[in-house]
Amino acid sequence: MITARAAEFREALPEGGRLIGLDVGTKTIGTALCDAGWSFASPATLIRRSKFTKDREQLVALMRAQGVKGLVIGLPLNLDGSESPRSQSSRAFARLVADLGPVLLWDERWSTVAVERVMIEQDMSRAKRAERIDNLAAAHILQAALDALVAA
Repeated sequence: MITARAAEFREALPEGGRLIGLDVGTKTIGTALCDAGWSFASPATLIRRSKFTKDREQLVALMRAQGVKGLVIGLPLNLDGSESPRSQSSRAFARLVADLGPVLLWDERWSTVAVERVMIEQDMSRAKRAERIDNLAAAHILQAALDALVAA
């Protein structure tokens, strides 16, 4: 199941369970995990993109090790809410991993900007920001979805 509606996703997981958040890029996939009670999200492993089969193997291994029940994938829409080539790529990725559990596509328009602002305020070096931004963006995406899921 792939949906963009929090209530529908929540219905697919009536008992809750750990979720994984994904910020799917062309070079990396930032990941984040949440607790089974859907309270908080934390950055996890960065997956460096290669062939899809290897990316999927790494994702499956992480999900199995953490007991993940569902996926939240960032959907990079344009500022006006319209689809872009990147959002189409994220939708295609969602279709390829939908057999791993229910998928929630979450609007991520401001996630990278929000995370980068926090890292700049913390006076983090450019190299450290580049290394951590994808996982932190995944955590930001997942936390926003968790907040909506709990409210749904």
